[in-house]
This record gives sequence, C-alpha cells and structure tokens, in this order.
Amino acid sequence: MKTPVDINEIRLSPMTAETYHEYFRGYQNDPVLFTDQKDFKPFVYGKERVDNYIRRLAERGRFSLAVTYGEEIVGEIVVKDFKRGESLSFGISLKNDDCKNKGIGTQAERLFIEYAFNELDIPLVLADVLKTNTRSIRVLEKLGFERYGQEGDFILFRIKRGDKKSEI
Repeated sequence: MKTPVDINEIRLSPMTAETYHEYFRGYQNDPVLFTDQKDFKPFVYGKERVDNYIRRLAERGRFSLAVTYGEEIVGEIVVKDFKRGESLSFGISLKNDDCKNKGIGTQAERLFIEYAFNELDIPLVLADVLKTNTRSIRVLEKLGFERYGQEGDFILFRIKRGDKKSEI
C-alpha cells in the first residue's frame, strides 16, 4: 500500500462475489473486535467460507460496499437494517493492519454518510461499536455521530441529516 494515503483515491463501490473473495484473501481478524481475547482466532480464507458469508448477508437483507484505495480493496462497509426513507445501520472493517491508522476508514465512513444522506435519501444513520474498539469510537465522534445508548458490549451512535455536526 502506498504511504502516505491520498484520501482522494478512496472510493466506495458495490461488493460482488469476486470482490468479496479478493478482500477476504488478505483479511486479518482484529483482536480488538473480540471482547474476550480467548475467543480470538486468526482468519483463514476459504472459498466456501466466503460464499457462506455472502449468502448469510443476503438472507439477512444486508448489502455491502467495497472500500477501495487506488485499485486495492482495503475494506468493507456492511449496510444493515435498511428502512427506506427512514434509517439504516452500518459497520465497517478494514482488511488488515496495513490499512489502519491512515485515514482510510475515516474517509470511507465520510463518503458513506454522504451516500446515505444524498443518494439513498436516508435522514438517520446508525452505528454500533464494541466498547473496546476505541479507534472506531473516535472516528464516529470525529464525524459528528452522537452516542445515544448502549446494548451489552456495544455503544450505539447516530447522526441525522441536517445536524450541524453532520455537515461533513
């Protein structure tokens, strides 16, 4: 990956079966996403495993966008709980540590919020983050999300179109 990152080279595009496989071939689990570290296991790519992941997303009514930097797929944004004209929830993951702490995730989330507000016409964007994931918490707060609750190990965030904070 090029260093430093030019945030203007970050793009979002629909995930396809091909791009899912490309993404997951370089994916590494992040230990911060495991509340109990004894549950952490390194990710091992397998075609069937990724195909099952794609199928489960579709069964749950979710869709994903690829986060690309230049020509490389470096992340995934999963859209959950899509309610046309009302709200949606999303999550982001970057494929490995080489993609983190460079502004890629922040810019991808900024682009996604603009997409949700302006292209999908969604007035309310929600996110939930493991309370141990301080990096993601900081990014959401930086982008203007406000905390509005907690469910178990997750902190709940929201941002509304038209809020001064949401003018990104």
